[in-house]
Amino acid sequence: MPHYAYNPFPYMKPPELAGGHVGQYPVAIIGAGPVGLAAAIDLAQRGVSVVVLDDNDVVSLGSRAICWSKRTLEIFDRLGVGERMVEKGVTWQVGRLFHRDREVWNFDLLPEEGHKMPAFINLQQYYVEQYLVERAGELSDRIDLRWKNRVVGLEQTGGDVRLRVETPDGAYEMDAAWVIACDGARSPVRSMMGLDFAGQVFEERFLIADVEMKADFPSERWFWFEPPFHKGQSALLHKQPDDIYRIDLQLGPDADPDEEKKPENVIPRIAKVIGHSKFELDWVSVYTFQCRRLERFVHDRVIFAGDSAHIVSPFGARGGNGGIQDVDNLGWKLALVIKGEAPASLIRTYDEERILGADENILHSARSTSFMTPKSDMERMFRDSVLALSADHDFARRLVNSGRLSKPCSLAGCTLQAAWDGKSPLAPGMAMADAPVHVGGRPSWLLGEAGGGFVLLAVDCDPPIGLPAGLHVVQVTKPGASAVDGVAHVEDSEGVVAARYGAGRLYLVRPDQHVAAVFTASDAHEIAAAMTHAMGRE
Repeated sequence: MPHYAYNPFPYMKPPELAGGHVGQYPVAIIGAGPVGLAAAIDLAQRGVSVVVLDDNDVVSLGSRAICWSKRTLEIFDRLGVGERMVEKGVTWQVGRLFHRDREVWNFDLLPEEGHKMPAFINLQQYYVEQYLVERAGELSDRIDLRWKNRVVGLEQTGGDVRLRVETPDGAYEMDAAWVIACDGARSPVRSMMGLDFAGQVFEERFLIADVEMKADFPSERWFWFEPPFHKGQSALLHKQPDDIYRIDLQLGPDADPDEEKKPENVIPRIAKVIGHSKFELDWVSVYTFQCRRLERFVHDRVIFAGDSAHIVSPFGARGGNGGIQDVDNLGWKLALVIKGEAPASLIRTYDEERILGADENILHSARSTSFMTPKSDMERMFRDSVLALSADHDFARRLVNSGRLSKPCSLAGCTLQAAWDGKSPLAPGMAMADAPVHVGGRPSWLLGEAGGGFVLLAVDCDPPIGLPAGLHVVQVTKPGASAVDGVAHVEDSEGVVAARYGAGRLYLVRPDQHVAAVFTASDAHEIAAAMTHAMGRE
């Protein structure tokens, strides 16, 4: 039986059906999964009111997405749930790969110190959704979260989007200036608009089983190619909170999903993996690989994010992480446009930047799938040769692919970023690197001090005077060094900031904490021009 208690959220009659006056909503978000809720919280924190519509009234059934990367945790931290997720989750950074009965390679995803967030945590999606719902409740003055509100119609008219919504109390219509579709891989919004995915569907089937048991497996990612307990196929094991373990087993393209999900078929397979039958099934699913996306994510006033925009295979933890990074990219842009501080054309850069991210994820995911499931004798010979050599040779280890794990996408070369001179440690387009700092004698973290707006980071140098309004300046100095009056000041007590950013440089950072431009001279006019460019106001 499921370990997690799926308690329904309360349904409330919407004001449109309760006789209340309703105007146009700035933003309607369809889907209250992690991506939709993260979008709502981000916009609310930026002062934008949103309504969230979901056809269900509980969190997602089963653990689903469980691997949350460092970059995604940093985003969640800005949204107010990162620390809670880390506290509950299983932290890990080591992965081990096995071929048959021998370990061929292991890797460490975060060998250096000095980061607030770990390389990865494992945490079931239902907990993530629960925490986000509770955080949204703290922002209820700007987030109208409506359960059992199913969107059944959509029409774009004259700069607005009209939605038709069905509820237990009847149907109603509402207007929104912008709609964000976060309604999943089978997106009804996508179907309503006659849009389809392009890409590749793999025939291979995999079994996912969450089992509850007492065990001493370490907090690591274990992946097997052709293990003795599942010959000729592959397997994956992850530890989750609450004594829940995720086990993935390759089944082959001819497997019958309905048969394979039956407990009498699942239990013997799991018993072979762990060597005993002292466990309980918590959740079971069978899936196929897909690596597909929409041609465009922005369709006038309707914007797609997460699985409604793109799908990848689960190996590599690129689905949920990619979706959170979608709305992190979108939120600040949409907020600026709604407030009249940037032109509507800024939203087109979401298409540019997140299609780049989706294509990167799809490329790695497709390569992982091909390596894991060779389709010809030649492909299998190559795969087995790489695995045989990887125990002793670095070059072969770089070819082993059991799912290239999610990393932050660089936006280098995209429209909003300035050119790079090739000399700074971080280039325009890269995500900020965290580092330990001190503020007023108390320990803190650089990303937290930077915040969620436009930031000028001055590392071991003075920022210029006459900077544009709305630009938050953070000066980083060595302990005891003097700082410019009137700007935020942090001390690089361990020298990590200077090592990761380079002393004497100024970084213009976007609200999603990606670098927009790097300077070695403190020219206020040049910085203002780069900020204007990064806001799409040229």
